[in-house]
Amino acid sequence: MTHHRIALIPGDGIGTEVLPPARQVLDAVGRRHGFAFSYTSYDDWSCERYLREGAMMPPDGLDQLRDKDAILLGAVGRPDVPDHVSLWGLLIPIRRGFRQYVNLRPVRVFEGIDSPVRGATAGEVDFVVVRENVEGEYSEIGGRLYRGLPEEAAVQESIFTRAGVTRVLDHAFQLAASRRGKLTSATKSNGIVHTLPFWDELVAERGAAYPAVAWDQEHIDALAAKFVLEPARFDVVVGSNLFGDILSDLAAAVAGSIGIAPAANLNPEREFPSMFEPVHGSAPDIAGRGIANPLGAIWSAAMMLDHLGHPEAAKDVTDAIAAVLAKTDVRTPDLGGTASTAEFSDALLELL
Repeated sequence: MTHHRIALIPGDGIGTEVLPPARQVLDAVGRRHGFAFSYTSYDDWSCERYLREGAMMPPDGLDQLRDKDAILLGAVGRPDVPDHVSLWGLLIPIRRGFRQYVNLRPVRVFEGIDSPVRGATAGEVDFVVVRENVEGEYSEIGGRLYRGLPEEAAVQESIFTRAGVTRVLDHAFQLAASRRGKLTSATKSNGIVHTLPFWDELVAERGAAYPAVAWDQEHIDALAAKFVLEPARFDVVVGSNLFGDILSDLAAAVAGSIGIAPAANLNPEREFPSMFEPVHGSAPDIAGRGIANPLGAIWSAAMMLDHLGHPEAAKDVTDAIAAVLAKTDVRTPDLGGTASTAEFSDALLELL
């Protein structure tokens, strides 16, 4: 029997509430398909640990994760810890230390969910945002000058390397070739004079290597508008770290709720474990009330199954997600219902 070692990092807020349903789903589908999981849970890698010890995770955190097959993360963040502290204390070290340079965020309008966007209908909106995940605008290069003085200044450098851009573009083009053969590149080369023209040049260069993929490019402001006006036109959208981050959250809202949105942080070469996480964040306003939507974590677990070489099992999970939304009226509050996290999870597990 195939056996996978999974690191669980519940984190903060509703992260601790949505990982148990995801684990139940993994175990159920594993039994059906003949593979198993062992879990190591890192319950105190969180903002609470930071407030207590000054660090989100221990100094040897990456070494503790290195031998795992994959990482499933709940959420990170709480109001009394600055977001940049929690992000740079846990998520970004894992992404960069394990070369998780591809961030994948699928976007789909399911039957049974009303999108706030009039033209976003089930069966028509189904695309993937591919985000460069380790460089770009989210670099560590920069600093603060003249703190507290009238001329105080902040400097932040964007880093776009040929190797970093090329590898994420290749992943996006390959994904588009396996789907509907269309790719859209997010840019802003009319206003950002160095990095984005470089990005555009590399898109054209790599596009020539994939003649079966039709590609175009859109300036980020126009592209954001088209996500709302024409969401069904997209197949694969690729963007820099910042552009991909913004577009994927916008796309999740178009799909009806950020509560269902999943994400994968991939090391495609599989030299290191990849990490899977729901997009919704720690949601401190509803944490502890038992009403969090578990679908983002469950869909992330399905992406993990696919990455681990179990596409049929992954499809079982996404089919169950589609079925619980299309065939039942069980909904968590973010989807307009009254079901608890446990009630919603039970309904999905029954269909699974």
